[in-house]
Amino acid sequence: MSDDNPIKRWTAKRKAAVVMDIFKGKTTTAEVARQYDLTVSEVEGWIDEAQRSMENGFKARPKDIREQYESELRETKEALGEAHLQIYALKKWRRLLDEDENS
Repeated sequence: MSDDNPIKRWTAKRKAAVVMDIFKGKTTTAEVARQYDLTVSEVEGWIDEAQRSMENGFKARPKDIREQYESELRETKEALGEAHLQIYALKKWRRLLDEDENS
């Protein structure tokens, strides 16, 4: 894939080929990002997705795609909820410290 004909759409097949090249050590995440004008985090996201799919494929009873995404969504929502509670607690703690300093 040359720079003269840039990729307009990253199909699953193209992403898989790039990720496999990274897995095989033929290239690096940074090289792929630079070569195709992507961010490193985009390419790392592809790698993460490939690893999740591989893990699911190796399971004795693999989840279907929808169930896998719903499970990931639940986990993400739980993490977001925990982060929200931590921020709330820190803000409350800060208010209490400010009140204590003003007393």
